[in-house]
Amino acid sequence: MTALLRVMRVWRGSAGPLLAGGLVSLLSVGALAGLALTAGAVTAPQAAAGVAGAVLLWQLRALGIARVVLRYLERLVTHRATFSALAALRVWLFRGLAGRSAGGLGMMRSGDALARLVGDVEALDGLYLRIAIPAVSIVLLLPVLVLVLGSYSAGLALLVGLLFLLAAVLVPMAAARGAVAMGGRLATAGAALRIAALDALGGMREVRAFGAEGRMLASVQAREAALLHAQRILARRASLAQAAAFLCGQAALLSVLLAPGMPSGLLLPAVLLTLAAFEAAAALPRAGVLAGHAAAAAGRIVAAAEGPSPLPGVVAPAPLPRGTGLRFDSVRFAWPGRAAVLDGVSLDIPAGSRVALLGPSGAGKSTLAALMLKVVAPQEGRVLLGGTDLALLRAEDVRSRIAWLGQDTHLFSDTIRANLLLGRPDAGDGALWIALEQAGVAGVVRGLPDGLDTWIGAGGAGLSGGQGRRVALARALLSEAPILLLDEPATGLDAAAERAFLMTLNDVAPGRTVVLIVHRLMGVERVDRIWRLSAGHLVAAAA
Repeated sequence: MTALLRVMRVWRGSAGPLLAGGLVSLLSVGALAGLALTAGAVTAPQAAAGVAGAVLLWQLRALGIARVVLRYLERLVTHRATFSALAALRVWLFRGLAGRSAGGLGMMRSGDALARLVGDVEALDGLYLRIAIPAVSIVLLLPVLVLVLGSYSAGLALLVGLLFLLAAVLVPMAAARGAVAMGGRLATAGAALRIAALDALGGMREVRAFGAEGRMLASVQAREAALLHAQRILARRASLAQAAAFLCGQAALLSVLLAPGMPSGLLLPAVLLTLAAFEAAAALPRAGVLAGHAAAAAGRIVAAAEGPSPLPGVVAPAPLPRGTGLRFDSVRFAWPGRAAVLDGVSLDIPAGSRVALLGPSGAGKSTLAALMLKVVAPQEGRVLLGGTDLALLRAEDVRSRIAWLGQDTHLFSDTIRANLLLGRPDAGDGALWIALEQAGVAGVVRGLPDGLDTWIGAGGAGLSGGQGRRVALARALLSEAPILLLDEPATGLDAAAERAFLMTLNDVAPGRTVVLIVHRLMGVERVDRIWRLSAGHLVAAAA
């Protein structure tokens, strides 16, 4: 319930459309109740002829038309409100993921993140359409039904009212309580299937190279079977709950039809109201089952959006300093569940200097980059920018001063222009071409059919590895940030392409602070200072 209430608070921005949907639904149900009562009045013997009969017939027609129109409007307004609320929820979730995943998704797999953004959010549409809206109908229909039946027999009204409460409240609540655990299994199974499918597709070259198609397919099918099993159990419980509600409705209708001596003018509205009330209640038992899934989905969404942050909050942010020097002061850092990767590291990178940080895989080089970008915070010591502790600065302010090119830098399935503008949205064509020239790839882009507007595909599939790296470098250079952070920028390139790429770096970013993080130097880089990272400590290797 805590997670569901948190989701509902996110929907406050869509309160207007949601309330409008409830109001239209209430009017639609009111038209239905009025239609049933008018139909009973029309069939009464005293209303068979005369002016009163004509008025009732016109009233009957008006209510019938109103019911049709309002029912249609209800569909339009409630679905629009649902789309608005789900869109707000997705934006909120995405912002939460982005705020906590600047250094990547961490322990969350991409398929799991996709499952939360898509499947878990969609599971929550039933909170409004399948629970809140039918509940609005119940609020109006139950008292009207009891009053109409009570005018004939208090015992009949009590019996039908109890059957209605059983079908509309008790059965759905029992179904929801029993479906909570299975709803969690369903959400987890759906995420596991997406993870397995995305892993198989993303690693298709390796799968085929090792002849593992059958094993990967079996893994996907096993997860699919687990998902189908959870869906079958939920569907079975929903069917049982609906069967129980249906039996309650039939028992109530039979009670009304067999009521002795009920006046003919009351029988028709009583039957129509009973049918309408139990028809509205019929959707709630299934909604109760789905509520278990929704509760589990809400918990996963809230955990992703508001999970523990790797950074402490900044209560009173300090102004961004003008200086661009970086300094590590006795920094210690350990990733969760691992030994310290940095142990008392001190490092001074003066403004405008070019330094190289060397070390083998796992030595902590990328951890240094993460600390510079304020993706994580040191457990001990300080990282300073321009003499100001990063702990006193907002993360977005720190990153506005640093242009980053990482070993896994992503090119989006879009045009070259759109990929470049990520680094500086207001840049004109002149600035784009200058950045491409500096990165040594302008000639390649000019030779493409659509130039800057050439579509490069997912991950830059339309470019070679070296070309894609140079476009990513141009994007970093396009940023006006005074610090250029290059974390294994030539990863994945062959020796010749790596050498050419590193030579390009010698002539870029004049006047900027350049931090080059690599496994080894090729001998073509021009740097002022070289540091080697080993066993959690930095050692000056050259000057």
